[in-house]
Amino acid sequence: MIEIANLTKVFCSGRACSAKISRVNSTTTIKAVDNVSLQIKKGEVFCLLGPNGAGKTTLLKMLATLILPTSGTAHLNGYDIIKDEIGVKSSIGFVGGDERSFYWRLTGRQNLEFYSAFYNIPSQQAKNKINELIEFLQIEHPDKSVGEYSTGMKQRLNIARALLHNPPILLMDEPTKSLDPLSAAHLRNFVTETLVHRKEKTVIFCTHNLSEAQKVADRIGIIYKGQIKICETFENLQKITGESDLEKIFASFTKEW
Repeated sequence: MIEIANLTKVFCSGRACSAKISRVNSTTTIKAVDNVSLQIKKGEVFCLLGPNGAGKTTLLKMLATLILPTSGTAHLNGYDIIKDEIGVKSSIGFVGGDERSFYWRLTGRQNLEFYSAFYNIPSQQAKNKINELIEFLQIEHPDKSVGEYSTGMKQRLNIARALLHNPPILLMDEPTKSLDPLSAAHLRNFVTETLVHRKEKTVIFCTHNLSEAQKVADRIGIIYKGQIKICETFENLQKITGESDLEKIFASFTKEW
């Protein structure tokens, strides 16, 4: 469902941006994602685990066609992230940590109606889907303006938007970070039981929460300084490292513990 080959993203600063990357001094560039290759099958929850600044968000944004890679390729649902941007966007739901893309003077419901029209979802079908998502995600006061929402409620609205067009792939960048513990557990269960096991969606779930990674993942990829250090099931990670605790496993690849 997702194939990534040698994907790299280099950011540059100052006058370096006007020069070719290959000619720029390394002190003026940041390699946020470094030669990442992955294959993720249909119906899998792939958890990308790494500390802040490890490259998780940059990788997801490239897969979502929000930023262009410096080199490498990726295909989602058969669509090339550079050549088939429309196909990729129709195949994914992106849940990021930035709620600024909502129209704050519109209500939560009106925002979802707007994005439903953007996806060309028929009016009655959109109405039913919006009501279903509002109820399931417990979006309180959907007819109040988004500017009055708490951070956690905006995140729930963010998740609802990603599910409107029923995409086969979900890219989730720390989706529980603004939720209370019970809501976070509810969302994790929704991802694993409803979206993956029942509807066979494919999910990349980015987090730096070790406990959360262990709860949701079929496989865990540990990313550090832009590189995938290892990619295995939790059981195989235990066998490879000889450690039973994910915190110690994580530390052995990132030296963060």
